[in-house]
Amino acid sequence: MDYALLTLKCVLCDREYGPHEVRYTCPDCGEVGALDVIYPLDSTRHTDSPLSIWQQRDLIPIADNPLPGLKAIGGTPLIMPDALAHLAQKVGVRELMIKNDALNLTGSFKDRASAMVVAHALQNLDTHVIATASTGNAAAALAGCCAAVPEAQAVIFMPASAPEAKIAQVIVFGAKVILVDGNYDRAFDLCTEACNEFGWYNRSTGINPFTTEGKKTVSFEIAAQLHWDVPDVVIVSVGDGSIIGAAYKGFKEMFDRGWIARIPRLIGVQSSEGDALVYVWENNLTATMMTPRPSTTLADSISSELPRDRAKALRGVRDSQGALVRVPDEEILKAIPAFASQTGVFAEPSSAIVFAALKPLLETGMIQASDRVLLLVTGSGMKDIRNAMRSVAALKPSPTAPTLGSIRNQIRARDDKRYE
Repeated sequence: MDYALLTLKCVLCDREYGPHEVRYTCPDCGEVGALDVIYPLDSTRHTDSPLSIWQQRDLIPIADNPLPGLKAIGGTPLIMPDALAHLAQKVGVRELMIKNDALNLTGSFKDRASAMVVAHALQNLDTHVIATASTGNAAAALAGCCAAVPEAQAVIFMPASAPEAKIAQVIVFGAKVILVDGNYDRAFDLCTEACNEFGWYNRSTGINPFTTEGKKTVSFEIAAQLHWDVPDVVIVSVGDGSIIGAAYKGFKEMFDRGWIARIPRLIGVQSSEGDALVYVWENNLTATMMTPRPSTTLADSISSELPRDRAKALRGVRDSQGALVRVPDEEILKAIPAFASQTGVFAEPSSAIVFAALKPLLETGMIQASDRVLLLVTGSGMKDIRNAMRSVAALKPSPTAPTLGSIRNQIRARDDKRYE
């Protein structure tokens, strides 16, 4: 799609702009006035392979061919219902599916947004320095995507408290790293100030409309992998709100063009220790009425006091007849090994949360036994080994003597017939 032909439309006031009139958010509505990229309705559905974020080329803002280093972003596996039939029966739903975006280039869903923003900056804006604020995954994604494209350079603002594995990943990719002595929200504001000062392009979630254009491609892939028969429910972890808002936009664009018969109900999950969007949802507030709430959750990837993509997130949940719910941190920790041991998917806390939400969602009737449910996994457990070890601390064995007799005794002590 020719970038010059696109329209940018404010989610709140519906005012439209040309693509060169405004760079980030609606001038009238301010930072909360997130912009949608609008495409012609006569788009063609592309079914060629391989699957990637670039496949539905009439619904992405890049007219040129994908940059060589970014061609393989997306196209992540969908674990189908037949492989999860035993778990679906145990949980109590008709079908269960997992979209495993932890298998992207840098191990997270955020590669989709970063790849699209890097391509947009280089191909449409002739800009090569791109900055972002992040607790880790978006940082690694931008650093990795810039490393894959020689002419791009990343500048990363991270809270100094971010998991070391994520900090290491960003440094290894060669990005300029700024560890902020403060939380994510402070890093976000500092990134915005620096981009304004130095003329860098700001990739940060919520203010950059082109992050949505990368993230929504997960919906295109889910539909294609299910032969355009989408699930009844898609469960998504929520921090800033960008993923659930983008997933809705992707499903809505396909529905408006007659590619799918319905939009799945989108259910967002937050930690009880970081529940700003759940609070707004429960109190029927608008995005403009939202104020910061404390966030101390161990799930760093979804820790946000004031979600920046709140307008798109609330629209997506409300328009899809979905919901926003909370899960305690202790249940998130329990879900890491429970999910991995039953699916083979090792998820970081912010992804294991979607599995932790299944039981309460069924108990409250937000999902039904007759539903086809998809869990979106957005980050690898390898990104947060500290919390993974916390989740299995009671199961960690003591060192054993290097003899067969010692091993025999240990196996028998477990009283587990699976090993006989």
